[in-house]
Amino acid sequence: MLSSFDPRISRLELPESAPPPSDKAALDQFPTYEVFHQRKENAAYVYVGPVHAPEADVAFLFGKEQFSRRFPCTGMWVVLTSAIQVTEYGDDQQSVYDRLPLPLLPADQLAAADAAGMESYDIFHLKKRGKAHAHVGQVSATSPEAALQAAKAAFGDQRPVVNVWVIRSADLLRSDEADRDMWTTTPDKKYREAISYKVQDRIDRFKQEG
Repeated sequence: MLSSFDPRISRLELPESAPPPSDKAALDQFPTYEVFHQRKENAAYVYVGPVHAPEADVAFLFGKEQFSRRFPCTGMWVVLTSAIQVTEYGDDQQSVYDRLPLPLLPADQLAAADAAGMESYDIFHLKKRGKAHAHVGQVSATSPEAALQAAKAAFGDQRPVVNVWVIRSADLLRSDEADRDMWTTTPDKKYREAISYKVQDRIDRFKQEG
């Protein structure tokens, strides 16, 4: 056990030797999750950024603290980064759907094959480089590749589409599935804006009383 003149170190009962590098690598960094939020009711969910977390529930809380403290937010989704299927990038004047290869089977045979194991997938479009991916809807398919073909049929007329994210719906943790209200600290507001606490009013009153 590692000894030290500082009793706080001794109480930790740390081993004298460092753990093997392989152990450190496994604990070195939490996986990344991508966060989407909804600015107002019935608006599309838009990508706002990543967080590092050990699991989805914790990522949800980190996303709340990072992305809903200063901006309106009525709902939030999080998903493991590795669960997102990403297409290649196009340019701002075209649609990336135009570059998709044709299905290997005719449409009627694809429909028959899909009937066995359909799943729901959420589709996100990037309309312009430098902007954020926004949710455009859901499709049903047997795989991410099939979901992309289904998305082309459902949303391919939208232009431009620079990039597409495909996410299996079951992999998304959604705010409406949580057992708690994320914003219980402010029952009259769904986000925390500093001015809502009237801190300056308290400071001014304290100065007057002093």
